[in-house]
Amino acid sequence: MFTGRTARLVVSNEGEKPLELTVEPWADTHRVLPKETCVVVTHSPAEDGAGDDAWCGTSHGDEPFEVEHRPDAVTIWANGHCFHLSDREGTAIHANAYGAGCPAGDPAT
Repeated sequence: MFTGRTARLVVSNEGEKPLELTVEPWADTHRVLPKETCVVVTHSPAEDGAGDDAWCGTSHGDEPFEVEHRPDAVTIWANGHCFHLSDREGTAIHANAYGAGCPAGDPAT
C-alpha cells in the first residue's frame, strides 16, 4: 500500500478544439478533446511527505502542481516523483506511469 501523498488536478477542455496537455518535467504530451476531462495524478513518497515541502519539484512551498495556460495548450508541472493520467473515476487513461516507483497500479492509491 502506498503511504505517501497523492494529489490530483482536474483538466477539462470546454473549448471547441483539442487542447494540448503537456506534463513536465517528463515532457509527456496528450491531447484532451473538446468536452473531455482528464485528471493529472502525482505522488510524493512517505519520506518526502512528512514536512511542509512534500513536493520535491515545487519552488513555492507545499504545491503539488504549477500550471501554465495558453489558448490552445496547458502545461502542468507535476511536483511529485511521478505522474499518471486518469479519468474522474480513477481509471487510467493509458497504461503508462512516468517516474520511478509510481504506485499507479496500486488500487489503494
